[in-house]
Amino acid sequence: QVQLVESGGGLVQAGGSLRLFCTASGRIFSINVWGWYRQVPGKQRELVAAITRGDSTTNYGDSVKGRFTISRDGAKNTVYLQMNSLKPEDTAVYYCAADFSYQDILSGRPAYWGQGTQVTVSS
Repeated sequence: QVQLVESGGGLVQAGGSLRLFCTASGRIFSINVWGWYRQVPGKQRELVAAITRGDSTTNYGDSVKGRFTISRDGAKNTVYLQMNSLKPEDTAVYYCAADFSYQDILSGRPAYWGQGTQVTVSS
C-alpha cells in the first residue's frame, strides 16, 4: 500500500500563487507515475498534471499549461504542484495520486489517492 498526504492548500487572491505538497509513504518503490487532479462539486475529477519517476516526464491539462508546474523530490518522497497566476476557476479540491501505470493516471484511475486539499481563489 501507498499512503499520500497533501498539504499547502488555502485561500489566495486571483493572480497569486500557492504550492501544494504531496508526501508519500509505504511501498513507494512500486510507483512509476504521480499526478495531481482537481474536482469541483458536480463536475468530473480533472487531471491537472502528471510526472513520471524515471525521467520526470511531465504532462499538463490545457487549462493550467504555462501556469502550473509539477515536480518531485525522490529523496523526500514528495511531489509538488507550483500554481502561479491563479484564477477563480482554479478553485477546487486538489488530490494527489499515484500508480504504476501512466495510462491509469491519464485515464483517471490511479491506484492511490490522497485525501485532498482545498484551494480557493478569490476574485
